Amino acid sequence: MSDILVELLGIIAGTLGVIAWVPQLNEVWKQKKHEGISLPTLYLICTALLLWLVYGFIIGSIAIIISNLAALYCILIIIFGVNKLRETDGYLFFTKIWVSLIQK
Repeated sequence: MSDILVELLGIIAGTLGVIAWVPQLNEVWKQKKHEGISLPTLYLICTALLLWLVYGFIIGSIAIIISNLAALYCILIIIFGVNKLRETDGYLFFTKIWVSLIQK
């Protein structure tokens, strides 16, 4: 299989992976629902995506780089939205984000 077809396959797979996050984005940002969303799971997924991103840069795969950047962006928006919905005090919200990043 040619390199172009392999990258095209990767782009299609990555696009489907990003589309899979759209219902979750809708749930958090439009419907303002955050119950049942596990932040530790999302943090673990972000870590995996960052590693895939590094791997994509190492092997020079545009498909892996773009799809993982897009998925990471979606998940970070979900994390931000969930944290925002779970906190009413803006100062406390940003303080907890900072503390959670430091503790990792």
